Amino acid sequence: MLNLHNFTRGAALNDYVARREFTALSDDQIRAAAPSVFAEAAHESRSGRYAYIPTVRVLEAMRKEGFVPVKVSQSLARIEGRKDFTKHMLTFRHASLGVARVGDSIPQVCLVNSHDGSSSYKLFAGMHRFVCSNGLLVCDGEFDSISVPHTGNIRDRVIEGSFTVIDEARKAGERVADWQAVHLTPPEQEIFANAALQLRFEGAERIPTTAAAVLQPRRREDAGVDLWSTFNRVQENVVKGGQRYRGANGRRMTTRAVKGIDGNTTLNRALWRLADEMKALKTAN
Repeated sequence: MLNLHNFTRGAALNDYVARREFTALSDDQIRAAAPSVFAEAAHESRSGRYAYIPTVRVLEAMRKEGFVPVKVSQSLARIEGRKDFTKHMLTFRHASLGVARVGDSIPQVCLVNSHDGSSSYKLFAGMHRFVCSNGLLVCDGEFDSISVPHTGNIRDRVIEGSFTVIDEARKAGERVADWQAVHLTPPEQEIFANAALQLRFEGAERIPTTAAAVLQPRRREDAGVDLWSTFNRVQENVVKGGQRYRGANGRRMTTRAVKGIDGNTTLNRALWRLADEMKALKTAN
C-alpha cells in the first residue's frame, strides 16, 4: 500500500509526497492535491492566442518517457473561481536513475505550470536527499531554468527540456563532493547562516530567529562542519521553520514554513547559489 505524507494544509499550497524513495503517485493522488493539473480548459481570462495544453497531457507524455511523478503541490487560489486553474508543481525522478545516488541525493525534475496565466511551463533542476523529505532546487552560473510559454508544440518542448534539466541536476549533484571537502569554522558557519536568514526574511523589520537556531541539526547525518552539512541544516531549518522566538508583544511564536511555490523555489535556489559562493571564497586561494 502506498504510504503518503500529507503536509499540513497552509495558506499557500497543498503538498503530497511519496515517502518511499521511488514510489509513483497515481492520478487520483495527484488530483486530490492539485486539481488544476487536470483542468479541462484554460481560465476564462486567457485570450485566443493562449495555446492550452493541460498539464495532465504533459504528465502522460513524461510517464511514457520514464519520468515518475513523486511529489505534487498546488498554490491555494486567492481569487474566487481559480482553484482549478492555479499554479502547481510536479516533481519527477527518471526511471533510468533507479536508486543511484549522487552523494546522498538523487536528481529530480521540477515542473511548474498554471492555466490562469500566472505561469508558463517552467522546468527546474532539483535534488532529493534520502535522509529527509525536504527537496532542493539547484542553480548554478551556467544553468538557470527552462521556460516554455503557452505557444507552439508545448508537450515536446517540455519533454526535451526535462532531459536537459535532469542532466543539469546530475552535474549539480556532483558538486556535493566538492562541498563535503570544504570545512567551515564556527564563525564561517554563522556567516553562512546569517546570509541565509537575510534571504529568508528579506524586507522584514526584524529577523525573528538566530544563526545558532538554524544551524541546529535535525538528524545526526547533518551534524558535520563541512559546507554540505552546513547547507543542509540551514536550508531545512529556514524552509521548514519551527524556530521559537518572542514576538514584539512578548508572545511565544515559531517561524513559519515557506509553503508557497514561488517563495520556496526562489529561496531554495538562492541558498544553492549562496553555498556555491561560499565554496568559491573558501577555495579561492
